[in-house]
Amino acid sequence: MERKTSNGGDKMFQIEPLGDCGIRVQLGNSISKETNAKIRSLSWFIEREKIRGVIEWIPTYTAVSIYYEPYIITFEEIKQQIEGMREKLEKITLPPANVIKLPVYYGGETGPDLERVANHNQLSIDEVIRIHTSSDYLIYMMGFTPGFPYLGGMSEKIATPRLKEPRLKIPAGSVGIAGSQTGVYPMETPGGWQIIGKTPVKLYDPMRNKPILLKAGNYIRFVQVSESEYKEIEKQVEENSYEVEIAFYEGE
Repeated sequence: MERKTSNGGDKMFQIEPLGDCGIRVQLGNSISKETNAKIRSLSWFIEREKIRGVIEWIPTYTAVSIYYEPYIITFEEIKQQIEGMREKLEKITLPPANVIKLPVYYGGETGPDLERVANHNQLSIDEVIRIHTSSDYLIYMMGFTPGFPYLGGMSEKIATPRLKEPRLKIPAGSVGIAGSQTGVYPMETPGGWQIIGKTPVKLYDPMRNKPILLKAGNYIRFVQVSESEYKEIEKQVEENSYEVEIAFYEGE
């Protein structure tokens, strides 16, 4: 499904300096799919226009931060170009978002907190898994560590507070819940999320042509697999023969 955006008449379109070689474009004041659509539109436009001097752009929950080479382009010049894009954004037809399907083995040694999440919400383990795999999660932005997705769309029915004492090591691929958010650890780091499962898919691999698997504006769909299926996929990942299943997002 293609999504047409209408951003030209928005009052929330503020441009301000970000350090001595950055510019921040504020497109909203709350986390929402509508604001995310504006951010995705602007990011797509910047990528297409290939503005000279632009080094990178980083979409966040409510804004896009753009970094540039000040010896090539000035703040006023890049500001003028961004302002010129504003009227064009409403005419953009975005390509369909992708849904990246991540296989997850829930529970066991790879999901030590699954039972705690179930007990906290007075649900069975199977109900927690069913709820967790029943949504497509919008990737609002990337950050924290390389490849870490900030996701929206998790049901409040399985919301669970963070651990009181964070673990010193969370294995890469661990799928967790923290409050009303869910996410995946792309690399081994400390963390206080409730770990309910693990995916064998590498969200971050510095040896790949594209090290980061995910992209803001796309979606994640968690798919339950058995322990044997997990091990088989893990083997394929190590052999570089596994291909992540990707579909087009068919939501609203």
